[in-house]
Amino acid sequence: MDLYPLTFSPVFKDYLWGGRSLEKLGRELPEGIIAESWEIAGHEDGTTIVDNGRFYGYSLTRLHAELGLELIGIRNGWAQERGKFPLLVKLLDAKRPLSVQVHPDDAFALAHEGNELGKHEMWVILAAEPEAQLILGVRAGTTPEAFRQAISNGHLEPFLHYLPVQAGDHVCVPAGTLHAIMGGILIAEIQQNSNTTYRVYDWNRLGNDGLPRSLHVEKALQVINFDQIEPAIIPADLVSEERGLQRWRLCQNQYFVTERVEMAAGQSYAGHLTGETLEIWGVIKGQVDINGLPLAAYRFTLLPAALGDFRVRAGPRATLLRTYVPQPRET
Repeated sequence: MDLYPLTFSPVFKDYLWGGRSLEKLGRELPEGIIAESWEIAGHEDGTTIVDNGRFYGYSLTRLHAELGLELIGIRNGWAQERGKFPLLVKLLDAKRPLSVQVHPDDAFALAHEGNELGKHEMWVILAAEPEAQLILGVRAGTTPEAFRQAISNGHLEPFLHYLPVQAGDHVCVPAGTLHAIMGGILIAEIQQNSNTTYRVYDWNRLGNDGLPRSLHVEKALQVINFDQIEPAIIPADLVSEERGLQRWRLCQNQYFVTERVEMAAGQSYAGHLTGETLEIWGVIKGQVDINGLPLAAYRFTLLPAALGDFRVRAGPRATLLRTYVPQPRET
């Protein structure tokens, strides 16, 4: 199949909470407010286009239709059966706070949103203003009844758990987690391939049309995990360490594992893809070469599941994100 590491032209989203800071990450933005850059996406709301090699000009959805499991891997057989590319990678510029929201899991999404997936996600903080923070989970003592009443009163803040963050932090956000990214943060996000969001609170602000944005309170209250009380950032787990190369596990769920890979100048990492899972690599510091593909900071590449051998070589010292699909858990 002459498979190779794939790169893509991004899709931009102009949500009202965005700004212009994605230019700092090397994106050539259209005019106006830009909130998100979808880096690797095959969703009906946006699909990225291959910008290198023999598949140049293919949308990711077309490429997936042609390559199937050779692209996504047999561990994603469930996604293949639903005609879905399994993951989505974004860069976010939260110039202003996002809404307080929650995402459903696969079972709820399938029951209420057609063929849409649920949404487990994770964030890596690329830059943050002083005193930047997120909302993650609920305050101790929060009940669904009091939470509902606070939404009706337009004063939800006392029930929200605020979490300070800084550049380099990572946050795991399972489906069902109440959350909001607050202002002054740049984020790399890795998630299930879903665009389903249930807003419960939008700071009593108006949308671009001068009207309040829609809330989805009833669905959200069915989805929110109220047992997720004042969670903290989970430390990274050291997976392996050898001379000039460290791998740290940041987040793991049944859909993906994301690692941070630290590489000394000139170091390399050798891998082999046998058809089990795709891999997505992104550079957040330095630059690397992957099978002859140069990859600079804030660029991502998709390695097809049937690629075979690959080697990541660092030029200067580099920090990367590596995402793959774990072995299914035994039941």
